[in-house]
Amino acid sequence: MEDNQNIQNEVQNEINDCSCNTGEKKKCCCKCNTIVMVVLFIAVAVLYVLHFTGIGTNSRVNPDAKPAVVAQNGGLKIAYVNTDTLNAKYEYIKDLEKELKAFSAAKENSYKQQMTSFQNDYQNFLKTGDQLTLSQQQAKEADLKQRAAKLSNLEQELAMQVAEKQAKDQEKMVKAVYAFIREYNAANQQFNLILAKSGSSSPVLYGDEEMDITDEIVNGLNEEYRDVKKNEKAEESTEKPAKTKK
Repeated sequence: MEDNQNIQNEVQNEINDCSCNTGEKKKCCCKCNTIVMVVLFIAVAVLYVLHFTGIGTNSRVNPDAKPAVVAQNGGLKIAYVNTDTLNAKYEYIKDLEKELKAFSAAKENSYKQQMTSFQNDYQNFLKTGDQLTLSQQQAKEADLKQRAAKLSNLEQELAMQVAEKQAKDQEKMVKAVYAFIREYNAANQQFNLILAKSGSSSPVLYGDEEMDITDEIVNGLNEEYRDVKKNEKAEESTEKPAKTKK
């Protein structure tokens, strides 16, 4: 602000020195005064910007502003998990994919069997339908029409069933991962933020390798899942009736 006052004083001196009496000199002085006032306005604006933004000063940070927590003392602890690796190595995901594949194959086989049965009955009706009575022909035609209508919607229904199972499996997997990460974080590192990093689409553009906890998470998830499978097998074995000796 002291620089601002100095510039104003200098400009005012220039205006006072411009003492003209003649008409032409007065016009000259008026132009001079206008130019000087424009320069003064620009100078004041520049000083205002420099003063309140800190641009052009030695310090880039406002001394009265609060320092960022992360930059000053590293209080924010951040880690990330590579979801591509997790999807490839988490055994629960692999088993869910196998179940979905088997479920989809069963639905597809069911559709194919019904379609094959319908086609065989339809071809047989074309060959032997004239041997039936009129009432028998009408009944067979009605049955074939009803089965054709069901088959036209069956493929779409089966595809929806597969999609619904896939969505439910995805939800179960996500819940399992989130629950484990919460327990892991509470018992170990206690990070403030754990991000998901992926090669295809991810908000994380770069992460230091020291922040990567993928292996710890995947190993822990697999260990937990193996324990769950062991317990399920143990429960199944106890539920089976024991074989009686002859």
